[in-house]
Amino acid sequence: MSKTGEKDEGLRSREVTEGPERAPHRAMFRAMGFDDDDLSSPMVGVANPAADITPCNVHLDDVTESAIEGVDSADGMPVEFGTITISDAISMGTEGMKASLVSREVIADSVELVAFGERMDALVTVAGCDKNLPGMMMAAIRTDLPTVFLYGGSILPGEHEGREVTVQNVFEGVGAVAHGDMSEEELDDLERHACPGAGSCGGMFTANTMASISEALGLAPLGSASPPAESDERYEVAEQAGELALDAVENDRKPSDILSRESFENAIAVQVAMGGSTNAVLHLLALAAEAGIDLAIEDFDEISRQTPKIANLQPGGSKVMKDLHDEGGVPVVLRRLLDAGLVHGDAMTVTGRTVADELDELGVTGEADAEFIRPVDDPFSDEGAIKILTGNLAPDGAVLKVTKDDTFHHSGPARVFENEEDAMRYVQEGDIDSGDVLVIRNEGPRGGPGMREMLGVTAAVVGQGHEDDVALITDGRFSGATRGPMVGHVAPEARDGGPIAALEDGDEVTVDITNRELSVALSDEELAERLDDWEPDEPQYTTGVLAKYGTAFGSAANGAVTNPGAKRE
Repeated sequence: MSKTGEKDEGLRSREVTEGPERAPHRAMFRAMGFDDDDLSSPMVGVANPAADITPCNVHLDDVTESAIEGVDSADGMPVEFGTITISDAISMGTEGMKASLVSREVIADSVELVAFGERMDALVTVAGCDKNLPGMMMAAIRTDLPTVFLYGGSILPGEHEGREVTVQNVFEGVGAVAHGDMSEEELDDLERHACPGAGSCGGMFTANTMASISEALGLAPLGSASPPAESDERYEVAEQAGELALDAVENDRKPSDILSRESFENAIAVQVAMGGSTNAVLHLLALAAEAGIDLAIEDFDEISRQTPKIANLQPGGSKVMKDLHDEGGVPVVLRRLLDAGLVHGDAMTVTGRTVADELDELGVTGEADAEFIRPVDDPFSDEGAIKILTGNLAPDGAVLKVTKDDTFHHSGPARVFENEEDAMRYVQEGDIDSGDVLVIRNEGPRGGPGMREMLGVTAAVVGQGHEDDVALITDGRFSGATRGPMVGHVAPEARDGGPIAALEDGDEVTVDITNRELSVALSDEELAERLDDWEPDEPQYTTGVLAKYGTAFGSAANGAVTNPGAKRE
């Protein structure tokens, strides 16, 4: 595409750049340094959530600058604009974590508004921290403009006592200190070495899971997820994303041309094969709802049953995204799944080629010497890592990621907490007994509001040596770094009168992975009688952003969407 002095018909930006009546509009653009060539070119919005609030985003100005150079070199008019981010890791374990899921919606809303208000022709959506990724992809779906998704890249692992470590190890170290298994001096040293620079958390946690999924969905070029944040390859990927945005404009290639039921099935297959975050269940359901594509929480379990787990990355394993990159990145996993008939090779991608064609174009063979990536016929587990549990405690489903024993069965007395803080206090005081089932409720999308992640609690449980003999269930969420028998997204949530609201201390709760069961030893009549006597607490927030989004959230079983036009059931 070349700059000709006359903008192509059909470009929406003509509404603000063409004709004598738009002279005032052009004057505003000229004040920012744009010239005639720019004004005759497709306007590409580059959404940048850079911030000094998290290492995931601290470098995104540099990444975005490379994307802008790519847009400019391909004869586009790059227009950068900002949006927010929330650091999940820094807000974790505080009241501030309620803002995390809300930020997904605010990011999507803000990008949609800018693209709509300024009549942009295309987007490059840049993302770092966890909720940036689904928020940016939701915006792309809503605007349905030619869009390239660009991940900011992962942090390199730190080193502590001769081993690679990430922030996951620090969270678990807090529990180890409380249990007397680690000194405060050792935790201090671990803290100082776990996060050596810029980039998103290093394991197959939420950001890296969603980045991998962006490739499988077709919204990002294959191979773009794994280059580290602070590497020349990351900036090359960014520049290529800018160039590709102009190709997408020229060919009118939009998210609606790319996304399909098959592309979502590919994304789930990659998630479960790599041991990705449970948060991807929530976000993929939300993305499908935005796109109007039928996807149900049960589909994750169905695909997981037939897709083996072939990658062993943190939190279940020891390796990080940089290690995967050194072996060829996500395309290696996709190639192995494709060769085994476990993904749809004819699904479209943002390049205009299919997944199969892209793998061939990249010369990906699926060969890797690393032990942490196995062939499909010799997997770490015959089934994928994500399990959807149902039963009289979760009629609409609950989500668990297997990080160890996929035949885990546990029955024990409930220890019920009305919020995360009370549960964390109980754990830190060393009150856990082997066999307990910790229940944290009123933390769902509406009840929290905001469906807090609870890595602090889950890591403290594991750090105290209870990964195998204590279960935890909640209508809230977990970090992608959570490991152990932790069941989240219990739906319906307590705020909506779900059965979890009826639990009492001492009730016998069963978590059975093999049979996909989450239940309590109460009859339907007993549950119904308790719920008849139950009344929700008054909302904690009655004004401001938490009150607004808290009333707008739908069920976690459908992605916790707030867009009134998104598919809800």
